[in-house]
Amino acid sequence: MKNIIASIKKYKFLLYELVSRDFKVKYKRSVLGVLWSLLYPVLTMTVMALVFSNMFRVSMPNVNYLVYLMSGLIIFNYYSEASNLAMSSVVGNFSLINKVYIPKYIFPLSKCIFVGINFLLTLIPLYAIILLTGTGVNIHHLFLPFGFLCLFMFTVGMGFILATISVFLRDMFYIYGVMITLWMYVTPIMYDFAMIPAKFQLIFKLNPLYWYIYFTRDIILYNQVPNINVWLYCFGSALIFLIIGMFVFKKYQDKFIYYV
Repeated sequence: MKNIIASIKKYKFLLYELVSRDFKVKYKRSVLGVLWSLLYPVLTMTVMALVFSNMFRVSMPNVNYLVYLMSGLIIFNYYSEASNLAMSSVVGNFSLINKVYIPKYIFPLSKCIFVGINFLLTLIPLYAIILLTGTGVNIHHLFLPFGFLCLFMFTVGMGFILATISVFLRDMFYIYGVMITLWMYVTPIMYDFAMIPAKFQLIFKLNPLYWYIYFTRDIILYNQVPNINVWLYCFGSALIFLIIGMFVFKKYQDKFIYYV
């Protein structure tokens, strides 16, 4: 971990340039540009709300369904986009890796940071919906950055793992597409966790994204600070996956050149 932190400090200019490049590429020739970061989650939420609240009659007791849906959606969307980009980051930058020495950690990390900036922008429409629906904002919202930090750590760790696997197994790009779709439906984004049969609830709770969403919703929807066990699970799962990801990436990174 010390080596990674030292590399980030040494190559922070390159990290900045990679993130800047991603922004330029993503919004190149786009009429609305960065505004898509605000509109996309709102449009997605609208579609899901129409489908699940009207067709499937999904509702949430005592809370606004739009806020419930949006709070889960932005968490999952961040993980989905960042992990997908991180997975292809090493393979996609092979021409750069092959010419000069660059710490390979930089590439998955830059993708997670890039999507993280977009994630912060999505908080604007989230809070607009919170205020418009009368859900309200209180001092407990100051604890939300902890949940977002845990989400970032978990995503970086998974990004390292996926980036490593995809170098040796290109089929991972297709496999993960199926996995992330399944992951979305086993995460309580559109539905209430209480709808899951009791015998399956423990399995669903093994999903780290469930806890990051739970942490966020406990504060936003129920105006309360999550209990200490939720804090520990969020941080513990994030730290474990970050450490595993760094270990796996470091172990195999010297072999990337032979497979990319």
